Amino acid sequence: MGLLTINCGKLVGYYGAKELSPLKCISGTKFSVRAFASRKSMKKLRREGQLRKSVTLRTKETLPDDSSVPADTSPSKDDNVNDGNSLYSFDNSAPQNSISMPSRSNVLQACTITSGLIAALGLIIRQVSHAGSMEGLPILDCSMEVSFGFQMWHLELITALVILISSFRYVLLKTLPNFAESSEAANQQVLSSLQPYDYLVVAFLPGMSEELLFRGALLPIFGFDWKSVIVVATLFGVLHLGNGRKYSFAVWATFVGIVYGYATIISSSLIVPMASHALNNLVGGVFWRYTSKSVE
Repeated sequence: MGLLTINCGKLVGYYGAKELSPLKCISGTKFSVRAFASRKSMKKLRREGQLRKSVTLRTKETLPDDSSVPADTSPSKDDNVNDGNSLYSFDNSAPQNSISMPSRSNVLQACTITSGLIAALGLIIRQVSHAGSMEGLPILDCSMEVSFGFQMWHLELITALVILISSFRYVLLKTLPNFAESSEAANQQVLSSLQPYDYLVVAFLPGMSEELLFRGALLPIFGFDWKSVIVVATLFGVLHLGNGRKYSFAVWATFVGIVYGYATIISSSLIVPMASHALNNLVGGVFWRYTSKSVE
């Protein structure tokens, strides 16, 4: 019995050991598999978390902040009209009738060439009229009707003309906005780029050449009377249209032409209208330079 008991004990022990060892192995195996799976899943989660973090960091480094990215960069109809930086925008603040400003050299060159051509035309007409009159043609000799003579009382006449025309122009500038705009446009185009001493050039060259043609040549050709004064003055006024100058400026130039024509008839001298015209140009230019906001 004891042997049987021992044998049974051995057998039980043996089978018990045999039966337990698999359980232990199986349980151990199950535990290790679960632990391995859990470790694997943890590693996977960590890798995924690191991957997400790296993607997030790369995205932040690549893309700008939301505050710096416009919500909609496509041009809309409102942007086309109101956005000054848009390619399709329109600048409503720009002047509609802007006038180009020539350079100083261009102004002086144009003034010199134009005055030279006008003076040459006046001299040619005077010479032709003199030659035709000497040949017996029914035309007046311009050189005989209007000379370059000068007397002391002409100085008083010149002074009176400068005061009259400059004062009347000042009144018109203050009372007629249309005339003021025309004068401003003409002065900006001619005087803006000039130096102060250049005003002598643009004042005297046109004044002398224009009077040589209109009052020294055309006025005697048309008859050297009041009718001739009005006709030549009207032509003189019409030619002052354009370049920003409106009809009010042409009317003003016509009036000035009548005054110069009358002074030419009563003095029979070209010095009077030439000096008056040139000095009035100079006074007007200097007055504009020191009163206009366009000159810094």
